[in-house]
Amino acid sequence: MSTPHVVVVMGVAGTGKTTIGPLLADALGVPYAEGDDFHPPANIAKMSAGTPLDDDDRWPWLDAIGQWAHGRHGLGGVVSSSALKRAYRDRLRAAAPDALFLHLTGDRELIERRMTGRKGHFMPTKLLDSQFATLQPLEEDEAGVAVDVSGSPEDITERAAAALRALDA
Repeated sequence: MSTPHVVVVMGVAGTGKTTIGPLLADALGVPYAEGDDFHPPANIAKMSAGTPLDDDDRWPWLDAIGQWAHGRHGLGGVVSSSALKRAYRDRLRAAAPDALFLHLTGDRELIERRMTGRKGHFMPTKLLDSQFATLQPLEEDEAGVAVDVSGSPEDITERAAAALRALDA
């Protein structure tokens, strides 16, 4: 990418946002921010209890991510956020109009297998169905790319970086 953009790494839980995000940031030479760190404690408690967040829970979280992205305008950065609905991405774009979205995609079986194997994360596997039910993939008028999460983290990152660079071509 010729101009440093803020890239929002999005997708359902378990697609590897927290793994791919830092690798992508390193590949692009920009800082990474973990989207989960922007959640207020009440959101984490709710998800830890197995209760999906509603939009009222998400707005302050999205606003905090948007504020970070806005502060990185012209400098670039990578931040993770599920950004499952178009309205959520619109909210992020309101704060950071030049943000690009990297949608990590994969089949439910693979993602569930990965979620089952991870340790120390507050998002239980039982919320995966609600994530898929909520997901609205990127639309043609949204700046971004979708990348499949099969393969190694390094392979996924390489494909993601190449797809994002192609947006500038």
